[in-house]
Amino acid sequence: MNNVGNVVSAIIAEIKANKNKALFSYTAKLDNFMLNEENIKFSTLEIEEAYESSADNIKNALQKAYDRIKAYHLRQMPKDSSHKDSDGVVTGWKWYPLESVGIYVPGGLASYPSSVLMTATIAEVAGVKNINLTMPCPGGKYNKTVLAACKICGIENIYKVGGAQAIAALAYGTESISKVNKIVGPGNAYVAEAKKQVYGDVGIDSIAGPSEILIIADDSANPEYLAYDLLSQAEHDKLARPILITDSKTLAANVEAHVAKILPKLKRQEIASFSWHNNKIIEIVKDKQEAVRIANNLAPEHMELVTNNNQYFVDNITTAGAIFIGPYSTESMGDYLAGPSHVLPTYGSAKFSSGLSIYDFLRRSSIIECNKQAFQNLADETIIIAEDEGLECHALACKIRR
Repeated sequence: MNNVGNVVSAIIAEIKANKNKALFSYTAKLDNFMLNEENIKFSTLEIEEAYESSADNIKNALQKAYDRIKAYHLRQMPKDSSHKDSDGVVTGWKWYPLESVGIYVPGGLASYPSSVLMTATIAEVAGVKNINLTMPCPGGKYNKTVLAACKICGIENIYKVGGAQAIAALAYGTESISKVNKIVGPGNAYVAEAKKQVYGDVGIDSIAGPSEILIIADDSANPEYLAYDLLSQAEHDKLARPILITDSKTLAANVEAHVAKILPKLKRQEIASFSWHNNKIIEIVKDKQEAVRIANNLAPEHMELVTNNNQYFVDNITTAGAIFIGPYSTESMGDYLAGPSHVLPTYGSAKFSSGLSIYDFLRRSSIIECNKQAFQNLADETIIIAEDEGLECHALACKIRR
């Protein structure tokens, strides 16, 4: 286990053993914030004041995002099903919401209200009754807009804790924070490692890696648009990966020229510059088939298509977390207002997983019902297979009913 793993393992063990005492101690040590049983949870007054003090334009924008995310995921809600087949056996399935969910939101003054909307809204639509949200408050400071987003989503249990200790508290419970069934939401390396270590005791959404965008473009694309879209990922963090695939050397050169002009003007120039200069990939391909092969191999979190034949790529690329089609479908829209969750598979995991959705907050039970005749229709074959596998009582359970 690496150093991060060892640190996280010790934190989890301490939280499991000493609960609130350990949680308060780690918060004082790591976040320079003294917690107790009275102030660990945001009060109704604190939430209301944060909402009321937020500017009307941000509240209106958050409300519109919430409405769009909710509408999108309501369309995803699956239906229960029951079917009687030719043997007389009734089979089907029934969906249930998870009983409880923990949501982790990165904290401090630079935290993200969109992370609340893109997780809590979906849990609410799924019917989850108990939602616990944790957000670190270093030095006791927090972003009031995050609380405004919580207010819009109807979340009442919001706790002033973060890091691996928050994940452990959600997974195993303390005197102040109840144990949940599943934990979702992004975080730093320690949060990701903690989610990895508690998986199995609780469910998790995914282990998030660096953010990434892959743009496939031809000479019909506006290079300045592409430069800003690539940098929108580069500014996330120093590990973010901006990737451009094109068959046009001229477009690639123009994009790089625009990036060089834009970077010095950015508030997050240091982060974006590091990401761009160290992690960018610009690949010149000979044809669209080669572009498809590269994209399917990289399995990007976000993929933008800005070509004269976008439908070809939609039809042939099968491993992207989210696909943005056309010059005006900027990935920024996906992060905030389009509707689908921006919690997406990263670092190639789109090959085997999908973005956060309604299904992450639901369980499905299979339904099987046999009357006497239906049982008789299946009994012989059931007995044959059970005896072949050497499971005597499986066979006898059928024979006794004949």
